[in-house]
Amino acid sequence: MAFNKTNYILLAIGMAIVIVGLVLMSGEGSAEGFFNPDIFSARRIKVAPLVSLFGFIFIMVAIMYRPKAKNEYDMIP
Repeated sequence: MAFNKTNYILLAIGMAIVIVGLVLMSGEGSAEGFFNPDIFSARRIKVAPLVSLFGFIFIMVAIMYRPKAKNEYDMIP
C-alpha cells in the first residue's frame, strides 16, 4: 500500500480543515433589492480562504509524509 494509517488520518484532518474553511465562507448573500454588507466581512474575505489554504497544504504534506524506517530494509520500495 502506498499510504499507511498515519497518512489516512492526516488526510482526514486536512479535509476537515478545508470543510471548516468552506463553512466559514458560507452565509447569506445579497438579493436584488437588498444589500447585505456581511458579504464583505473579514471572516469571509480573509480568514476562511486562509483556513482552506492551510487545509490544502496540510493535505499535500499528508500525501508526501513517509514515516521513519525501523531498519535499513524498510527503505526498499
